[in-house]
Amino acid sequence: MKILYTGRQVELAPAQLKKLEQRFAKVGKLLDGREEREAHVVVALERHLHNVEITVNYHDHQLVGAGSDSDLFTALNLAIEKLEKQALKVREKWRDNKRQPRKEAAAAAAPGEEEIPPEPETEGRIFRVDHHEKRKPMTVEEAVLEMEKSKSLPYLVYRDSQTDRVAVLLRRRDGNFDLVET
Repeated sequence: MKILYTGRQVELAPAQLKKLEQRFAKVGKLLDGREEREAHVVVALERHLHNVEITVNYHDHQLVGAGSDSDLFTALNLAIEKLEKQALKVREKWRDNKRQPRKEAAAAAAPGEEEIPPEPETEGRIFRVDHHEKRKPMTVEEAVLEMEKSKSLPYLVYRDSQTDRVAVLLRRRDGNFDLVET
C-alpha cells in the first residue's frame, strides 16, 4: 500500500513514518488485491488537537477514517481502526453481492455428475410454498390485520379457520382488499 502523507503544521520523523507504515500493513492486506491502493493521510494540528484523516479508494467507494486526539499516534490509530472497519464492510458486501460463480468452476466442482443443460429462461419464476409448515388457520379479520401490519405485502395466502379452505387476500390499489376463496 502506498502512503501519501500531508502534514499541516506537523512533521513526522522517519521513525514515526516507519511505525505508520507498520500500522497500515493490516489495512494493506485487506485492501490490496490485484492492484496496489493509495492511502492519503492528512495530519493537522489545531489548538493542541491532532486531526487525522485517511482516504482510500476501494471498489468504487471512498473509505475515509478520521480521528482526533491530543496524542498524534492515538489519533492515527483511531483513524486506521475506522478505516479497517469500513474496508471489511465494503469487502463483505462486494464478496456477497457482486460475485457470480463461473460455469467452469461449477462443472469442475461436481466430478462424475452429468451436466444438466440450462433451461431457457421464462418470464416468470416459480417459487414452491411449503404447505407442511405448522400455520394456524386465520379469520378474514385476522388476515386484514396482518396485511395492515406489514404495508409492503401485496397479498396474503392463509387457511380460513371457519371453512378450512385456502383463501387469498389481495391489496387493491385504492387501499381496499379483494378476497379469493377456493
